[in-house]
Amino acid sequence: MSSIRFTAQARRGVAALALAAGLAVGVAGCGGGGDDDKKPESSTSAPQKGGSDPSPQEGQSDDVQAELKGSTGLILQIGDAARDSGGFVTVNGTLKNDGAKPITVPYALRGDETEIMAHDRSLGGATLVDSKEKKRYYVLRDTEGRPLTTTGLSILKAGEELPVFMQFPSPPQSTTEVTLQLPTFSSATIKISG
Repeated sequence: MSSIRFTAQARRGVAALALAAGLAVGVAGCGGGGDDDKKPESSTSAPQKGGSDPSPQEGQSDDVQAELKGSTGLILQIGDAARDSGGFVTVNGTLKNDGAKPITVPYALRGDETEIMAHDRSLGGATLVDSKEKKRYYVLRDTEGRPLTTTGLSILKAGEELPVFMQFPSPPQSTTEVTLQLPTFSSATIKISG
């Protein structure tokens, strides 16, 4: 249990360092006058969240490789999916309320497995589907059955964004694309790096 907490703390530190480095590169890139980069979205910074929402466990990428739309009006934007030498894949993204009214994050996102349902609202119902190997990967859990994903989700105010993460067992190295599925959301194909 303590090694999981240490790993989570180390990941937060690495994520904060990566985010700071990304912001520094973004600021340095703003001084040019050329139109060499033709990126679809020019937004380099997301609104900061504050208050009593759960703290982000992972850093986010400015690039969005997939967007899943939820039935309640929430949007999940996937920034990256990175394979780790420890045998797992971490998917990072942003859960957004793009609407004009507050939205309660549905309990359905945590899935319907008894072990996960015993814990707070989370993204524990997420799965990765490897159609090449014909396998489905579920969110990892710690020794007490808590999902290794963002937890404590409640209400997102209008326009609010929340950095989220999910950890899965790693598919074989030859698998570079998987389908991310989350209850009440559309599915999307994402690429695994590393």
